[in-house]
Amino acid sequence: MKLGFYANYSEDTVRFAAETGFECLELSAWPNSALNADLITDERIEEIQKNLQKHHIEISTLGFYPNYLDCNRENGVEAQRYFLKVLELAEKMNVKTVSTFAGRNQKKTVEENIPLFKEVFSRFCEEAEKRDIQIAIENCPMVNHITQEGLNIAYSPEIWEVLFETVPSTKLGLEIDPAHMVWQGIDYVKAIHEFGDKIFHAHAKDMEILYDVKARTGQFGQLFSKVNDLGHGWWRARTPGWGEVKWDKFITALLEVDYKGNLVIEHEDDVFAKAIEMKEIQEESDIVNNYVQDRNGLILGYRTLKALIP
Repeated sequence: MKLGFYANYSEDTVRFAAETGFECLELSAWPNSALNADLITDERIEEIQKNLQKHHIEISTLGFYPNYLDCNRENGVEAQRYFLKVLELAEKMNVKTVSTFAGRNQKKTVEENIPLFKEVFSRFCEEAEKRDIQIAIENCPMVNHITQEGLNIAYSPEIWEVLFETVPSTKLGLEIDPAHMVWQGIDYVKAIHEFGDKIFHAHAKDMEILYDVKARTGQFGQLFSKVNDLGHGWWRARTPGWGEVKWDKFITALLEVDYKGNLVIEHEDDVFAKAIEMKEIQEESDIVNNYVQDRNGLILGYRTLKALIP
């Protein structure tokens, strides 16, 4: 199990990763990233791969996390088209996993989304099987704390079971992140043991619960005061070691189910990120572009996790 972090590709990022001790990276493949799947040339791919090899950094997965089932059909269809290009890019770069969301029609229930998921991901998995690439769905519900509408239905073990029954492809699995399970009250160790053979990739993000805030707002979060971070006011993402995730138990569970993938820090820690100049976050891709600028949070997360990996 190698340690890495999620980032947009740059030579400086690769150099920092190697100097810190990281051995892999999850690289953003969004249209506004360095790995734009529509525009990147074979020559540029070769340059990137040579630089990664020079620094002994492997690509753990390509990351693209849109909403394929968006109630705005035009947005969903475009995301679906681009995802197929990301699969093509992954094959070109010899990357065996692509990480993403399941998506959600925000105006429908989870159950009503299942047929939509089946239609889209059956096609995705057919293409992934041809290219021998795994699709790893992250378990973040992407819930708007004001509207309570979510952008990803794949957030709990109960739902995972239905998704895998609906699209029974060996190329469809999970990118598990314990942080989302902490604030939802889901047992991440039990979930790993139940779905071990479906875990294709793992994110390392911690979760801090602000119990004094929750005691006043309840689980649905702040509604009349500004929330300055990515949470609901009573929970916030932290770098590994600064929240409630028991990383020794999380890593032990992964080892017990014979997990063969890597562990990648998804840096969304607003406490450490206050030291950097943040740009407005309008979509998921802006998160990785912003937070990865904070090197201190990544270094602290590395120190926490490195001591726990055999």
